[in-house]
Amino acid sequence: MFSKVEHYAGDPILGLMDKFKVDKNPKKVNLGVGVYYDDEGVLPVLPSVVAVETAMANPPKERPYLPMDGLLGYRNACQRLIFGDNSAVVKDNRVATIATIGGSGALKVGAEFIHQWFSQAKAYVSDPTWGNHNAIFEGSGLEVGKYPYYDPATNGVKFDEMLAFFNTLKAHDVVILHPCCHNPTGVDLTHEQWDKVLEVVEAKNLIPFMDMAYQGFGEDMNTDAYAIRKAVDMGLNVFVSNSFSKNLSLYGERVGGLSIVCPTAEQADLVQGQLKFLVRRIYSSPPSHGGHIVDGVMNNPALYAQWVSEVYQMRDRIRAMRQKLRDVLEQKVPNKDFSYLTTQKGMFSFTGLNPEQVARLQSEFAVYMVSNGRMCVAGLNSSNIDYVADAMVSVLKD
Repeated sequence: MFSKVEHYAGDPILGLMDKFKVDKNPKKVNLGVGVYYDDEGVLPVLPSVVAVETAMANPPKERPYLPMDGLLGYRNACQRLIFGDNSAVVKDNRVATIATIGGSGALKVGAEFIHQWFSQAKAYVSDPTWGNHNAIFEGSGLEVGKYPYYDPATNGVKFDEMLAFFNTLKAHDVVILHPCCHNPTGVDLTHEQWDKVLEVVEAKNLIPFMDMAYQGFGEDMNTDAYAIRKAVDMGLNVFVSNSFSKNLSLYGERVGGLSIVCPTAEQADLVQGQLKFLVRRIYSSPPSHGGHIVDGVMNNPALYAQWVSEVYQMRDRIRAMRQKLRDVLEQKVPNKDFSYLTTQKGMFSFTGLNPEQVARLQSEFAVYMVSNGRMCVAGLNSSNIDYVADAMVSVLKD
């Protein structure tokens, strides 16, 4: 009956985790999966989250289904974070927003919506991009292509090529963009570059789909949303997927959101209805526990301020690890430029290591990272960074 079912090779990043778990080397280091660990190597539970969960549990509360589009306070929080406290499009009710099953769920619902209502659209992702972008949009029936992005020769962006490529696209083609903390490279556009990209998006009538999974880990909450807010100021209709997995350290709770900026409040209401219809067909309603945590943290002024401080502490620790790794590598490999480690932003860094060098890191030193050289900087800490640096030096020098 199932003889024609094809073999699934597995997700390369999650498969790496499986290998790491069974590795017996006591010095093993996991720099593969995109998860923030503190300096003790522990996945943190943020104090702001603990405060809300404590209140939720005393007394215990019922667990009804949430509305298809999620809690109102949750959706309002997404809009404030993404578009700003005084956003005109929010005040004018021109944004359709739903709570989703993580950022992945936001991408999936958004892709399904685009396929249904813009059936001729093609989707384009950066080269490289987060691997699941391709699978999600292809799985929703869209043809997926790549646009030029990372330049290994400069550890920067192929910006002129990127703009030239966008100028070849057709109206309503979708460009998936990383507003901050580009995954997997950590290489972000400057504000001036964003301005030029969005001018082309406007001129070509493209659909910008901003995937923001790391807000607060780049510069700060507002600066990280620059590209989105600039697009809105230009009058563009923007899709935005956001995630609380990283910045609230709620990975397993699956808390994300999808927002679509529309020309009018009437159209936003229609879009909201269709998003709810899609949710009903796919998973009916978003998770309750994580939804109430987000609602509780984001809508309590004191807890919100505390949370922002907690996010910036995580951001600053990642920055410190970047600087430490750069310092050690430059000392031990003086003929090579490692400045890119501190100009890249967010949880990830493209190390410049090739697949053979990455394989040696794993087999000889039990240091795990993705084969394309992507390293999760948040997996480094004061106990393992010298070991990792020495391992990298070994494979770089040979």
